[in-house]
Amino acid sequence: MEKLKVAVLFGGQSGEHEVSRVSATSIINNIDRDKYDVYMVGITKKGEWYLYNGDIEKIATGQWEKDAVPALIGPSTKYKGILVFKENGYEFYPIDVVFPVLHGPNGEDGTVQGLLELLEMPYVGPNVLSSSLCMDKVFSKRIFLEAGIPTPKFTVVYRKELNDSDNYEVIRKKTSKEIGYPCFVKPANMGSSVGITKVHNEGELFDALKFAAKYDRKIIVEEGIDAREIECSVLGNDNPEASVAGEIVPAHEFYDYDAKYFDEASKLFIPAPIPDVKMEEIRELAIKAYIALDARGMARVDFLMDKNTGKVYLNELNTIPGFTKISMYPKLWEASGKPYSKLIDELIQLALSAHKEKCTNW
Repeated sequence: MEKLKVAVLFGGQSGEHEVSRVSATSIINNIDRDKYDVYMVGITKKGEWYLYNGDIEKIATGQWEKDAVPALIGPSTKYKGILVFKENGYEFYPIDVVFPVLHGPNGEDGTVQGLLELLEMPYVGPNVLSSSLCMDKVFSKRIFLEAGIPTPKFTVVYRKELNDSDNYEVIRKKTSKEIGYPCFVKPANMGSSVGITKVHNEGELFDALKFAAKYDRKIIVEEGIDAREIECSVLGNDNPEASVAGEIVPAHEFYDYDAKYFDEASKLFIPAPIPDVKMEEIRELAIKAYIALDARGMARVDFLMDKNTGKVYLNELNTIPGFTKISMYPKLWEASGKPYSKLIDELIQLALSAHKEKCTNW
């Protein structure tokens, strides 16, 4: 059989650019080359698109840009593939499916998904609406509440409000009354714990809001729960399945960017050392949230379990979760009986299936 042609899309214009490159490196190293031809397509921080055909390890280090050639995905529904620009013309490479590995804004939020929808190209992961809803912590939490899924208390602050001292006083009083301390201040549209601060008292609030505002115009202030951090992976389209849940014990006060990707002192326990009844509750809630947000393909679902009461709160869904060698999404599936290469294969097949169903003329 002719091998399917897969474009792995990495990099992007977000604060998670570097993580994206590491995730893409892992995927490219683990994809079944007997079944798939891989095209490595990178987006620089400036938004420039390139085709890369060199040493895979240079993607993770950022050196790939030196050896890449200008390219674009497309250019139309008739010609679905990669158009590479040369000095004396161009070359065209047909593509069967795109695997976006773009964490955060301009990749995980429905923007790239919209481009691929316009081009009628199959792609891995949720569609435009589900991607944008899952990316926005405010809207996703409102859907959790409507679906009867517990989530920590939260309030919303906008960047423009921080320019007026009178507004800040209102925010300070509202936070103290409705949320309390400690609390977490986060950009509403960001992942990998970028821009997040744990705020212990009123004196730390304003700086945390300013920090989050560097990454998004909309900021969420969320109740701080003394909790264990539990994660569950979900896979599938109309009939999703959940992996075993795992627990993260961060090296830092919370699972921030450095603890996630660089500090090997953070510990992962798979499966999570929790009672069977809690394991099943978390797996059921993960699927319930996945369906409520109309996700497809994949998502990592993050939970908080109160250390004192055992109550489970759903924190967020990540529709393009990390795929690095220490990332929970592939590790949880490996513990559930799906090795890395098989997981990638299933994700690609789910993308093709979803595209075929969308194009079916009822």
